[in-house]
Amino acid sequence: MEGVRLLSGSGLPTIEDKREFVRAMFTGIAPRYDLMNRLLSLDRDRRWRRFSARVANVPDGARVLDVCCGTGELALAMARAARDVTVIGVDFVGEMLRIGHRKVVGTRAARAFIPVLGDALALSFPSDTFDVVCVGFGVRNVASLKTGVAEMVRVAKPGGRVVILEFSEPRGRILKTLYMFYFRRLLPRIGNALSGTRMGAYTYLPASVLEFPDVERLADVMRECGLVGVEYHWRTLGIVAVHVGRKRIPS
Repeated sequence: MEGVRLLSGSGLPTIEDKREFVRAMFTGIAPRYDLMNRLLSLDRDRRWRRFSARVANVPDGARVLDVCCGTGELALAMARAARDVTVIGVDFVGEMLRIGHRKVVGTRAARAFIPVLGDALALSFPSDTFDVVCVGFGVRNVASLKTGVAEMVRVAKPGGRVVILEFSEPRGRILKTLYMFYFRRLLPRIGNALSGTRMGAYTYLPASVLEFPDVERLADVMRECGLVGVEYHWRTLGIVAVHVGRKRIPS
């Protein structure tokens, strides 16, 4: 694990600014991040993560990497999906990782979850290391989607699974119209008011989702990066999608 450090105890920015913007934004909302997820998703976010862990087909004794892990919610879902699983959670926002670390102190999960400060675009792990590599609501925040996915694929074992949980756009004209009203108008006002930060994080959220590639394009990116058998599952009427692919085994 050389090169990594374990932790103790109004629209989209330009690509050049995105890294520091995202770091500052998530540092600001970290204390209320989990609460805001529960409120704004109507408590669906935990179900989405549990479903992601199921389709990851985590084997007993697996080594899992959760990229852009934030406060560790997806990492912990992966740890609970099988026996004797070790999940390394990587994020470049130290405050998010500290909150995740505090969640597991004194619990059985403390042995399973290892928070690591690191960069999704330059993962400090050897190639072909992990049985499962996952990301939940984080890949749209990296400065280069293809580089981020390629790094996830690189560190997965041949035959290992890469799982991406991300927002999508609902299917159905009426539902999509209602959802977009909530997503563009109500969510930013509620989120920015309750998050305790002036960074405009919940204005950035819908902007980043609407700029993100659709489910078919994301599946294509995964294939271009070396994954096979790529499929996606819509959840909650298409509000989110879970993409899954396997790293190609050399012939």
